[in-house]
Order: sequence, then structure tokens, then C-alpha cells
Amino acid sequence: MSAAPLQVIATPPAIELIGQLRAEHGSVLFHQSGGCCDGSSPMCFPQSEFMIGDTDVHLGEIGGAPFYISGPQFEYWKHTQLIIDVVEGRGGMFSLENGRGVRFLVRSRLFEDDEFDALRANGRL
Repeated sequence: MSAAPLQVIATPPAIELIGQLRAEHGSVLFHQSGGCCDGSSPMCFPQSEFMIGDTDVHLGEIGGAPFYISGPQFEYWKHTQLIIDVVEGRGGMFSLENGRGVRFLVRSRLFEDDEFDALRANGRL
């Protein structure tokens, strides 16, 4: 069985911002509850202030922060690797990066057939 690819990764600027947020707020997590495509914004919360739902899917970790996606969103995006980046703009009202002039942004790429097969074989789908 080949190793499954990571389902979520982050760019160096995103890793840097996550480090800043962790230094200021302690443990944080990400949640992607909406959005249909590239350009969507995951929300970043203090871990102690967000309750993970029964249908939320843990995709992995970025910058030491767990990343979750709602079950319905996962069904829509399960064929893609999420790439979390940072761009100029306003973050979500309740997301920790709000007020910094930047926001987290989802980019994605479709998994190759062999990567998708490896995810299925490793119980990730």
C-alpha cells in the first residue's frame, strides 16, 4: 500500500502567519465550512473556542494546527488537495487573522488517479 498524499498543505506565508497566531493565541485550529472552489477562506479559531461537529472531517495539520472540513464540504472537495495560502484582504469576521490586512485562502489541485487510489486504500475517503 503506497502512502496517501497529504489532503491539506500550507504555503510558507501561511505557515508564518499560523506561527504568529499560535504565539498570540495558543493552540489554534482551522475549519472550512463553506465555499465551493479556490478563493474560499478557511476560518482560524482558538482550539478552546470551537467545537468540532460529529460530521467534520480532520484533513490533517498545517503549521501545527489541525484542519477540519465539514462533511458536506469534504464530499465536494475530497478529490482535491487543499493548499492554504495568505493573500491581502480582510479575513472572516471571527477568524483570528482578521484586522491584519491579510486572510487565509484556499487553493486546490486535483489528486492524480494513483493519489486518489492511495487515499482510498488508506481509509482517508
